[in-house]
Amino acid sequence: MDRQNKKLVDELSKLLLGGNAHAGLKDALAGLPAELRGVKPHSLPYSIWQLVEHIRIAQWDMLNFCIHPDHKSPKWPDEYWPKESAPADDDAWNNSVKQINSDRDEFISLVEKGDLYEPIPGGNGQTILQEALQMADHTAYHIAEIIIIRRLLGAWKK
Repeated sequence: MDRQNKKLVDELSKLLLGGNAHAGLKDALAGLPAELRGVKPHSLPYSIWQLVEHIRIAQWDMLNFCIHPDHKSPKWPDEYWPKESAPADDDAWNNSVKQINSDRDEFISLVEKGDLYEPIPGGNGQTILQEALQMADHTAYHIAEIIIIRRLLGAWKK
């Protein structure tokens, strides 16, 4: 890998991990009381649980789109958002967060080992580079929403 591509891959990896110019998911969820996971404050449409699950589903979809040419995405928007406002239990919460981290790490591996500019088989000209930028942008957007909800609930860092 040449120097420019190495630098791009390194920056994409940092962007996907979060925490440079914005909070990462780990920080956004740190210290969140379990009883606030399903609260929808001030008539907002989503709870933190729904945002976490949405991040998980969308990220899973983007990863699988990149590695499986016959991948079928969930139906938009119904299958990208959970109906329930709160996780069934701590295991559901922990499993969702664990899958987000695992899928993100697998995607970073794909970025590090794949051709960033080659069209993705089964796609319409999309590349790993485009999907990496979309994944990072999408996740950062929803992490910001999680932080806003935490602020509204009085459960964010002062």
